[in-house]
Amino acid sequence: MRIDSLDAGIVALFAAEPRIGVLEASRRLGVARGTVQARLDRLERAGVVRGWGPEVDAEALGYPVTAFITLEIRQGEGHDPVGDHLASVPEVIEAHTITGPGDLWCRVVARSNTDLQRVLDTVVSYPGIERSATVISLTSQIQHRMLPLVAEAAHDG
Repeated sequence: MRIDSLDAGIVALFAAEPRIGVLEASRRLGVARGTVQARLDRLERAGVVRGWGPEVDAEALGYPVTAFITLEIRQGEGHDPVGDHLASVPEVIEAHTITGPGDLWCRVVARSNTDLQRVLDTVVSYPGIERSATVISLTSQIQHRMLPLVAEAAHDG
């Protein structure tokens, strides 16, 4: 989907102030309330905006350890059953099928390094997982972000 600078402005405003409301957003952006609502509806229908829920910080929630696991799975069983297993582990906050020297990549969080061992044991307990390699994040240089991409997409549009 192509977006323009107004779409980008709407997304940026609601990202910065999720409780702002359509009327106040229209005032700040200098456009009609109906325009803001129509743009929001279009962005949601297209899947550009996936939700309006709170952004949760794992560290503040008590999970300060982040690790990345590369999994190799048994060939012939497929990724979906392993993905279902990973989805059952609350500490797995992201999982992707990948190319390269592994089959799946996961981002996990834990309460401590000791707790990370428990999480890893739970992840690799699935019989379709043959091998894993884990790296622990020391610090985050760039937190998950989308607004620079939104701005770039509007610029290209």
